[in-house]
Amino acid sequence: MTELMDEQTLRDRIETVRQRRGFLLDLLEQPDLGTLRLDVNQALEELDELLEEYERVFPA
Repeated sequence: MTELMDEQTLRDRIETVRQRRGFLLDLLEQPDLGTLRLDVNQALEELDELLEEYERVFPA
């Protein structure tokens, strides 16, 4: 069964994602990240694409 979200709930969840994006940026600053750095970079790129797509579909 698909759960429907109202507009405010969706906006709240997107804002939470934006706030948590900072965690990935902080993680990139860790000198001992090693090969995990590639995964964190990929996650940031995909997250940014998701946020851009959200802004295109639901302009402020």
